[in-house]
Amino acid sequence: MQLDSVRAVVTGGVSGLGLAVARHLVRAGGKVALFDLNDEKGAAVVAELGEANARYWRTDVGDEDAVAAHVAQARAFMGGLNAVVNCAGILGAGRVLGKEGPMPLAHFRTTVMVNLVGSFNVAKAAAALMQHNAPGEDGERGVIVNTASVAAFEGQIGQAAYSASKGGVVGMTLPMARELARFGIRVMTVAPGIFWTPMVDGMPESVQQSLAASIPFPSRLGKPEEFADLVGYILRNTYLNGETIRLDGATRLAPK
Repeated sequence: MQLDSVRAVVTGGVSGLGLAVARHLVRAGGKVALFDLNDEKGAAVVAELGEANARYWRTDVGDEDAVAAHVAQARAFMGGLNAVVNCAGILGAGRVLGKEGPMPLAHFRTTVMVNLVGSFNVAKAAAALMQHNAPGEDGERGVIVNTASVAAFEGQIGQAAYSASKGGVVGMTLPMARELARFGIRVMTVAPGIFWTPMVDGMPESVQQSLAASIPFPSRLGKPEEFADLVGYILRNTYLNGETIRLDGATRLAPK
């Protein structure tokens, strides 16, 4: 699909990678529905992108009824729905056996609920509507792009919950793509490495430099715009389907 025809729900859309995707799509002529939990940033992003191009919904991606309702409202606002970009996520760091004892199960459950269940929840709600779109080139009706992490493959100490949640996103990519193929809906996943995000911005400069030095080439942190550019390419290239693409400068996470 051409980016000026994109009508996309972007979760985690008011900061970090999601915001970069929203900006990229609107600049190309598309429209976006921003699902997030920060009302102040949501209002600021809508003001930046323009009320005709973007609208914000305060959305808990793990809430089945709210997501279904907001996806339907988003389609009405944009005059269609043919893309979902799932960027909402939490780090969920914590050791299985920490200084204060075993990890509370609620911590693990919350991380999986946001990162994995939330991605599935938004994807299936959108797919239920996209299946009725008029087919475009090659019979395409929609595209779902999920966000995993290189931690899905090389999780570090303290990332058991996070890696499990992102590994689940990778794991559901192919079966979901196979199932939705008959509706003309593609499913892709991007597994980013270490990117400049609000989380990294809050780290000491020495830690930021250490992270950058660990990346083979280019030896720097990823730019959210580079993530957004890849998402844009995925949306445009109809033959990309059922795959997870690492975007990481050839980095491989060390044990800790």
